[in-house]
Amino acid sequence: MERTVGGAMITSRPHSRLIGHFLLVLGLIVVVFPIYYVFVASTHSLETILKPPLPLLPGGDFIANYREAFYGGIGRIGGVGVGTLLLNTTIMALGIALGKIVISIMSAYAIVFFRFPLRLVFFWIIFITLMLPIEVRILPTYKVMVDLNLIDTYAGLIVPLIASATATLLFRQFFMTVPNELIEAARIDGAGPWRFFKDILLPLSRTNIAALFVILFIYGWTQYLWPLLVTNSNSMNTIVIALRKMISFADADTQWHLVMVTCVLAILPPVLVVVLMQRWFVRGLVESEK
Repeated sequence: MERTVGGAMITSRPHSRLIGHFLLVLGLIVVVFPIYYVFVASTHSLETILKPPLPLLPGGDFIANYREAFYGGIGRIGGVGVGTLLLNTTIMALGIALGKIVISIMSAYAIVFFRFPLRLVFFWIIFITLMLPIEVRILPTYKVMVDLNLIDTYAGLIVPLIASATATLLFRQFFMTVPNELIEAARIDGAGPWRFFKDILLPLSRTNIAALFVILFIYGWTQYLWPLLVTNSNSMNTIVIALRKMISFADADTQWHLVMVTCVLAILPPVLVVVLMQRWFVRGLVESEK
């Protein structure tokens, strides 16, 4: 089978397509099967899980396990339900994602479109922070949170993580591609800085914002080290921290059916965000012209 793309003749062989589909299906199985296995385990009783091998088909304890995880509370984390853990993690992930986007787009806007002393120096200072691992600044940041009484608060979980040099760099690079003719047209039309930003730059940046939101939401959702340090109360734990606390060194002391339920529920929100925003996410990564 032959077809023309951009004036070039491309030959498509049936067996190469079969190999490609086979590798795709194989990769899908490798990725999806562990998730399916966790879901199956979440529908069985603790006794069934502790007596291998675990069945490959869902069991009859789906409703009981999920009800117990949501409303019964989990003993190893102080009786806190999964609903509270999901709420904490959602607030943290949304706060980090939205905070990073707002701060980054405003700082990039100032660096690109305003002229002020040491403008590029400030940009490079922001850029240099990419070279500083979180471990270098985690102790002084924790000290600041203690002094401000932000331990075991949503502000303590979110505020130290809402600055993003990477997002600032990405927005800066995009803003530098905005045609000068568009800027001049806005100036002639009498658009001030705020109107230019709101009516022109924001609509042009929506795909970039969507792509960054997906990445930053998952970044916030999977945070482990900082929530571990800044939360002491079980009721303020994120779902990742709670999963670690739920697992004991002795299998008999671990409520594995509830662990599996928590794993399934921890996976769902990031997956939903990616699925619902897939089109915007892909466009934000691959679009070169706005």
